[in-house]
Amino acid sequence: MKKIRKAVIPAAGYGTRFLPVVKSIPKEMLPVVDKPAIQYIVEEAVASGIEDIVIVTGAGKKAIEDYFDNNMELEAYLEKNNKLDQLEQVRKIATMANFIYIRQKGPYGNGTPVLNAEHIIGDEPFAVMWGDQFTDSPTPRLKQCIEVFEKYDRPVFSAVKVPKADLPRYGVPKVEEVEKFVYIAHELIEKPKMEDAPSDMACDGAYILTPDIFDALRNQTPGKGNEVWLVDGINKLREKGPIYCREIEEGKFHDCGNVLEYLKSNIYQALKRQDIGSEFKNYLKEISKEW
Repeated sequence: MKKIRKAVIPAAGYGTRFLPVVKSIPKEMLPVVDKPAIQYIVEEAVASGIEDIVIVTGAGKKAIEDYFDNNMELEAYLEKNNKLDQLEQVRKIATMANFIYIRQKGPYGNGTPVLNAEHIIGDEPFAVMWGDQFTDSPTPRLKQCIEVFEKYDRPVFSAVKVPKADLPRYGVPKVEEVEKFVYIAHELIEKPKMEDAPSDMACDGAYILTPDIFDALRNQTPGKGNEVWLVDGINKLREKGPIYCREIEEGKFHDCGNVLEYLKSNIYQALKRQDIGSEFKNYLKEISKEW
């Protein structure tokens, strides 16, 4: 079995929920406290054993490339002023993985950026992670998926339990438990109506896929909204064998793709911080009295 070495991160979307700020700043670069959302995803990938990060971008996304590159002028300034902790921090960003950038080309839909990466992935199994969703868990979400893949040698996606009202925002699987936290996904429905959701679990943005996903995406008829959806390609792979779902244990799901959940993520991550968490908690208690 080949090792999972590469991860594809689609980051070409407009992020219109965050207008007007995303007019000039990629939504993936919006900060969660003091790190952009996409950095949390990259760090999770690296912690799970990923070596190559393929980021699929579009127009106006150059800030992502600049962020994961060296900034020699900044590094020289930090070194000159003996800000060595900060110097180490910014240098680490550029060196923690091999970064590869490609531009998205083709029809709308979240399956298109995955298909665009085919020439880089080749015949290897690989990971896909959305650039605006991450799950904070003691064992990285992606690593949990890789462990399932290594056991069953079939595609895997991660999921978390969410309130029923939130299900229409996500892909929702119909599942059958095979062991604790591991399920066979009999079907995966993209953004179902609340009454049509087949379970209480939502895909939280991490996948381990096999190279046959490329043929499935290339040959499929556009789905909902006349777009190419990754879930339709994954459902096609079920013809060759089971698709597995890994429920993430002890995880806190962060969806930075909509404004309210993005704000919640900032609060959660700020409260975790040893340097500001306690003071910030007191501030929240204080201002909550005003509302």
